[in-house]
Amino acid sequence: MPTESGSCSAARQAKQKRKSHSLSIRRTNSSEQERTGLPREMLEGQDSKLPSSVRSTLLELFGQIEREFENLYIENLELRREIETLNERLAAEGQAVDGAELSKGQLKTKASHSTSQLSQKLKTTYKASTSKIVSSFKTTTSRAVCQLVKEYIGHRDGIWDVSVARTQPVVLGTASADHTALLWSIETGRCLVKYTGHVGSVNSIKFHPSEQLALTASGDQTAHIWRYAVQLPTPQPVADTSQMCGEDEVECSDKDEPDVDGDVSSDCPTIRVPLTSLKSHQGVVIAADWLVGGKQAVTASWDRTANLYDVETSELVHSLTGHDQELTHCCTHPTQRLVVTSSRDTTFRLWDFRDPSIHSVNVFQGHTDTVTSAVFTVGDNVVSGSDDRTVKVWDLKNMRSPIATIRTDSAINRINVCVGQKIIALPHDNRQVRLFDMSGVRLARLPRSSRQGHRRMVCCSAWSEDHPVCNLFTCGFDRQAIGWNINIPALLQEK
Repeated sequence: MPTESGSCSAARQAKQKRKSHSLSIRRTNSSEQERTGLPREMLEGQDSKLPSSVRSTLLELFGQIEREFENLYIENLELRREIETLNERLAAEGQAVDGAELSKGQLKTKASHSTSQLSQKLKTTYKASTSKIVSSFKTTTSRAVCQLVKEYIGHRDGIWDVSVARTQPVVLGTASADHTALLWSIETGRCLVKYTGHVGSVNSIKFHPSEQLALTASGDQTAHIWRYAVQLPTPQPVADTSQMCGEDEVECSDKDEPDVDGDVSSDCPTIRVPLTSLKSHQGVVIAADWLVGGKQAVTASWDRTANLYDVETSELVHSLTGHDQELTHCCTHPTQRLVVTSSRDTTFRLWDFRDPSIHSVNVFQGHTDTVTSAVFTVGDNVVSGSDDRTVKVWDLKNMRSPIATIRTDSAINRINVCVGQKIIALPHDNRQVRLFDMSGVRLARLPRSSRQGHRRMVCCSAWSEDHPVCNLFTCGFDRQAIGWNINIPALLQEK
């Protein structure tokens, strides 16, 4: 009992010291300001060659820096006190465990372990605080790097996937839970074609590498191949809606979703019957893609299998088994007969069809939760994203460990890589879209506020490197797709 009373008293005294120290810091800051006699208004009124808006921004930023470092200093002192208190408690416990004293070596080991944990906490605190300060400066240097160009609004439910045609005319495709797939004019945002052949959610859309064919996967357990013919409308001048890629944001509620007055896609041509239907799965078909050359297609399903089909005959060529849980995504290599499948079993698998007689399989194990997607990049690299909030870059020649790891604050959905510039776009559950390079360095975050950006979970991203107007597209549960113009040279220069 006396021991408990003493510890309570010590804790109370430590708390009072922290409180008095915090108050003394505030008082010190106030007295310094009084001594200098330079309040904010007088500082702003001094002669300066800087424009008033820039000067005001600098004063605000320096004020933020001061507050951040003040909080950091207080947290540092508190953590140091916790370390001292913990060491004292461990020393006391070392004299009363089973009535015998712990050896100095045992006590030192135990204390050093706990101290190292708190030291790690201290490092994390420093890192978090300084990152906020750095991001404050970054907002002033990222103007016009990421510009919202066009919004594509017309679906009646969330959009699962977005894709860009690889042949002329270049159009945008979206796949939605409203059982439809829509093709859009990138420049005008007008709906060009509506596909209604599925009786379930359309989960993915991919364009043929050389023909005007689209491949869609659906919750009705099928994948459809359908032909489209479009005539692009005359583009209108694009309004300047440039925004900065900053860290500041305004929270948006779900009621801020875009309203669709009438059916935007009702006046565009409708395709109701596919050319080919691929029907071998026993569960939801979550994704599909074309193999190089476009003569074969691969599908991924919740029945834990991926199927390889002959496009011309619709025949099943191979059933790819081995995953322990539902598949979430599939992707093909742009120049080689390689397929990568992702699964809820925390793995993704590489399937090699380059040798017709041997179909090798490699399993990548590096995530701790569902692998939501894995995509090919330049050379022999694969990038995987997961619900464990990490993205990993892998070398196909060394599967044991990733060559880079990106840690984020939210689950990651279908990622996409700008192959030419090696930039990864990460759509998140928390409505953010972030851009990273292949080494794991964060380049930017797409702007999001009450006026623009996604209002709900962002499901997918797609790059279109050569398009003059938009080179990145995103889609989400807010029923819209967005076209962005990313100034890549400026982005890399800021890096």
